[in-house]
Amino acid sequence: MEQETRLEKLLNRAGTTFRKLPDKDKEGLTEKKAIALMLAQPSMIKRPVLDLGGGKMLAGFAPETYKAAVKP
Repeated sequence: MEQETRLEKLLNRAGTTFRKLPDKDKEGLTEKKAIALMLAQPSMIKRPVLDLGGGKMLAGFAPETYKAAVKP
C-alpha cells in the first residue's frame, strides 16, 4: 500500500476539526503538512485504525469492509 494512500485513508477531511481549518492550511496538503496537522490535532485521524499486517490497514469504520477483511 502506498504511503499517500495510507495518509489519505488516515486524514479525516470530513470532520469538523479539518473543516474549520483556514483554507491556507487545507490547500497544497503534503505528507509532511498532513502529519503535522494530525499530530497537532489528533481528532483529524480517522478512527478506529486497524493494522491487518502485510502493509494493509483499515481506517474509519465501515461494517461491510471490516466483515470482509477480518475473518474469524
